Amino acid sequence: MSIGANDGNPVALNPTVDFIAGTIAGMASLVVGFPLDTVKVRFQSPTMAHRYKSTFNAVTTIVREERFIGLYKGITYPLATVALMNGLVFSSYRFFMKLQLENSESIPTLTQIALAGAGSGIVSSIVTTPTELIKIRQQSLLIPTTARQVAAQIFRDSGVRGLYRGITATALRDCGYGAYFFAVSIPPLLRILITWIESPFDSVLHSFDRFLISDFGCLQYEATCRFLSEPVQPAMNPTLVASKQDSNNLSWTALMVAGGVAGVIGWLATFPLDVVKTRVQGSEGFSGAPPNPGTHLLNDAHTNTIPNPYRTTLSTIIHSYRNEGIGVFFHGLTPTLIRAIPVNMVTFATFEAVVHFLS
Repeated sequence: MSIGANDGNPVALNPTVDFIAGTIAGMASLVVGFPLDTVKVRFQSPTMAHRYKSTFNAVTTIVREERFIGLYKGITYPLATVALMNGLVFSSYRFFMKLQLENSESIPTLTQIALAGAGSGIVSSIVTTPTELIKIRQQSLLIPTTARQVAAQIFRDSGVRGLYRGITATALRDCGYGAYFFAVSIPPLLRILITWIESPFDSVLHSFDRFLISDFGCLQYEATCRFLSEPVQPAMNPTLVASKQDSNNLSWTALMVAGGVAGVIGWLATFPLDVVKTRVQGSEGFSGAPPNPGTHLLNDAHTNTIPNPYRTTLSTIIHSYRNEGIGVFFHGLTPTLIRAIPVNMVTFATFEAVVHFLS
């Protein structure tokens, strides 16, 4: 498969360049979005949400009490696994796509993209689960810790199985990013706005495969690109069958908007499961309450025998709903949506910049 250059000549894809660009882009987006991710986790935690009144208040409080570095608690392990995650998603997505296509020249439909994204999301949970478990434990603590300390204590208390606590909720959440149904519905006004802000001189050619940095939002991004690349019409084909030229006719601005829209819609579709995942991973299987953020690294799983209401995905959903209502599944949504747009834009811009530099 190839993409076209500005002069119309095809340029062969370089998997090595794409992998390096995806890894660097993933690291850049992680650094940009991590402070608001910490705020999101604090709002989702049942023991810490009451400490903050708003997103701004949470940021200022964390900086005041834990210094600026407090916003980056837990970033070490995610940064260290970006390359592994990128490679796993990149290869698994292509594997699941290959299973569905008749030959290498076939153009995938959005349904096939959804299924491949869902499959890669499930596979990626093998890496995502321990990574986010350690991250969430660090973000939920007010005392200084390291990823090694947290990981070592989890392993001592629960072994390898403990590192995969919350894998069900993680897989369901990540599966949802790829399985978001068929297409993204965007008002015609947005398409008109994008057409207005596009410059006719800066159009660049892209393909979905080159932008596969992660499974998160892959379908939304592709669908949005296809939507924005079509002329304004009264109605759209609901199946949105793929066309090779669709996303290639968009400018950088439009593609960055597509990335931002993909991030927002991806989170809206899966956020309740993210809340459940955070609550499961932020507690032990048996304890009277989640860990005290100010005094303990983790609860001692061997001295608590009271079943924790957050011990499983189902028990977490039931307990959270009964005690806090439906709104609990959207705790932390505001900082997440604020973060989604710049993170996806930085991801796209960094990816393209690295690809152009290395090519």
